[in-house]
Amino acid sequence: MSEGKLYYNISEVAEMLGVNASLLRYWETEFTELRPAKNKKGTRSYTQKDIDLLKRIHYLSKECGLTLEGTRQQLKSDKSPDKNMQIVDTLNELKNFLIQMKQNL
Repeated sequence: MSEGKLYYNISEVAEMLGVNASLLRYWETEFTELRPAKNKKGTRSYTQKDIDLLKRIHYLSKECGLTLEGTRQQLKSDKSPDKNMQIVDTLNELKNFLIQMKQNL
């Protein structure tokens, strides 16, 4: 999924996660740990660390159904990535690969 880039813009990250850019901006206001770099124009640049955190937030809030407060608490209490999150990530990558293969046929 990642192209080996150092920085990703908000639309690239939103596409990776399958969410709207507005949701990423909202999560920025809700999670103090999430602070992508911004240039003078306010354009966000996400690092792989930012993306990993966003994947974790997405997994906890969307896949596990936790509230934002529950997600915040889970992030604070457990710094290690959840094994299920990694499995879901792998399955989503596989799904995207298969969809791309089907489109190419």
